[in-house]
Amino acid sequence: MKLSRAEEELMNHLWKLKRAFMKDLLDAYDEPKPATTTISTLLKRMQEKEFVSYEANGKLREYYPLVTKESYFSKHLKGLIKNFFNDSPAQFASFFTKKTELSEEELLGLKRIIEDQLNQKK
Repeated sequence: MKLSRAEEELMNHLWKLKRAFMKDLLDAYDEPKPATTTISTLLKRMQEKEFVSYEANGKLREYYPLVTKESYFSKHLKGLIKNFFNDSPAQFASFFTKKTELSEEELLGLKRIIEDQLNQKK
């Protein structure tokens, strides 16, 4: 399941904070801050999607993520590769390296990462 852009922004704040009350989440936003009701609505939808849960502390709720950032991004990236690159990681890599205007140093860094992964699979 995918998050909306507003939900992703809120989720990024929650991933960074790890656990947060409503006040903490609002404080994480730049001005102009969203309304408390907006954040409440987003949190409720994210709970329904099983991305977020909370623990009650008196009248307050302390929210925490149920999904890691890495897990969410991995699923999102796999969907992107499947839907836009014919399920071909090679097509994605080709597009990424050509269209992002990476420097030689950045490309060499990617090459080292790939070589490390290949060595781990041996």
